[in-house]
Amino acid sequence: MDTPKAPSSGKLPIIAVLVVALAAGIGLYAGQHYFAPPGLPTMQNSLLYPAPKILPDFKLVADDGRPFTNAELRGRWSLVFIGFTHCPDICPDTMGRLSQARKAMGELAEIDLPQIVFVSVDPERDSPRLAGDYAQYFEPTARGVSGDHDALMPFTRSLGMVYMQTELDEGGYTVDHSASVAIIDPEGRQIGLVRPPLDPQRIASDLRALAEYRAHSSG
Repeated sequence: MDTPKAPSSGKLPIIAVLVVALAAGIGLYAGQHYFAPPGLPTMQNSLLYPAPKILPDFKLVADDGRPFTNAELRGRWSLVFIGFTHCPDICPDTMGRLSQARKAMGELAEIDLPQIVFVSVDPERDSPRLAGDYAQYFEPTARGVSGDHDALMPFTRSLGMVYMQTELDEGGYTVDHSASVAIIDPEGRQIGLVRPPLDPQRIASDLRALAEYRAHSSG
């Protein structure tokens, strides 16, 4: 069986994608520090867009076999992380820290706690169900999601993230992927990124501040 490769159909060269992602990150940093709306809370572990970004329509598959669409990111805060279940370090560390951040907000009602969404970008090895089992090992309330590359590629790019399969010298492959976590507001819009290194207490503080700012702004 041939080693799976990242799809080439409709796909920019990975260097070009990385350059675009880097440029977006620089713009994100500048936007937060120079163009952010007055009164925006100071973030400890996150960078915010100067304005919320509406996500294009997408259709992935959730761990229960149902479609996972834009509607699944509405109604509460969400933290979206891309990875794969064979990941040796970044993925388990990130999922563990996101779970700790959620637990640090335990005084809030369940609906006010962030939904953690793990999106596997390794559909050759990870079914949606397996992605869900993996995510729920770290956080019982987490959602596991996957899909084919034709759905995953545009979705991850819309979040300002990239991934690609890389062959290993000993055979097989690994998946290189972005390590940031997308922050999605209750309207289903991306408002920024949690950037490594991740500190659970600071992430919890950021999310509390964002929720208070949103409540005050809409009140």
